[in-house]
Amino acid sequence: MTWIKTIPMAQALETTGPLRDAYMAVMPTYPAEYSQPNAIPEVAADSIVASHSLIPAALEHAFATFGSLMAEDLPLTRRQHEMIATLVSVKNRCFY
Repeated sequence: MTWIKTIPMAQALETTGPLRDAYMAVMPTYPAEYSQPNAIPEVAADSIVASHSLIPAALEHAFATFGSLMAEDLPLTRRQHEMIATLVSVKNRCFY
């Protein structure tokens, strides 16, 4: 749960401006699985992406980097990327 004000993606996409533009720029770079909404409302509302929503330029740069790191043409498989992310989260005692 973020302890700062955030603007949910759904709300940002209903408007115009830099935040919507940032979301629209990074969304195509994300893995296809990310296009499916999270079925658990508590998890969906607790978004690491939304925590960057007050600084659209930072959101765009940070998550464009993520999209590039998850590109399908890289030598690691998606499964390997997810395993690395899982192990890092465990090491950091992070629940996601």
